[in-house]
Amino acid sequence: MAQHALPQRRQARIGRPMGTADGHTPDAVVLLLPGGGVARSVRRPSPVPAAAVLPLARRLVRAARDEQLAAHVVHYRCRGWNDEAAHPAGDAEWALDEVVRRYGDVPVCLAGVDVGARAALRAAGHHLVESVVALGPWLPDKPGEEPVEQLAGRHVLLVHGTDDARTDPELSYELAERAKRITPDVCRFEVHTDGHGLRGHQSEVGALAQDFVLGSLCGRDYARPVADAMAAPPPLGLRMPLASGFGKSLR
Repeated sequence: MAQHALPQRRQARIGRPMGTADGHTPDAVVLLLPGGGVARSVRRPSPVPAAAVLPLARRLVRAARDEQLAAHVVHYRCRGWNDEAAHPAGDAEWALDEVVRRYGDVPVCLAGVDVGARAALRAAGHHLVESVVALGPWLPDKPGEEPVEQLAGRHVLLVHGTDDARTDPELSYELAERAKRITPDVCRFEVHTDGHGLRGHQSEVGALAQDFVLGSLCGRDYARPVADAMAAPPPLGLRMPLASGFGKSLR
């Protein structure tokens, strides 16, 4: 088998819809892209990372009770990014085509964690994508290596822990700065003293993602910190601190 080649019968898939009942067409869709990947591997992924994004999916559909929002978790073919093959990004693109097949042309938010965050950013050029949420994105070590042209016209939120030991937070800042030149609707929040999984501030990160998704996908007003971050020029809008307790009083 060639390096990074996958068995032909192995397919990506998306989980059962949450939010909108199966058989009903949603007004918008969120695709959750799990983390937990590695640089190179064609082994099947662990089910744990996919399960880890379910709470965020449930939170989003509960918060969108006044809108017809569906959420699906994307299940990758393998656990590795695999250099130029970029398998998770390809699986995200397949999932977007599957949304077209199931629901037609509905706006989509790609919400990814870790490797899934990189996949979300990479697949954002698909015509369905309205917005991207990238939580603790796992990025290449060389600044400027990751493309940003596909983010044109998209709303983009990046969130990174300042104590991330897996991927340098400055890499996501550098990407956000380049993306801001392509599209004005880019903001980035820093979670001080938190690590790669953003576990120390799960409630605040969830509330931030919720506010951004409902604002970018469902037409709700952004909370003031998000609106300010979006409007501020670099570096202010790309180094916005995520306040402790965000979400308890959003407006």
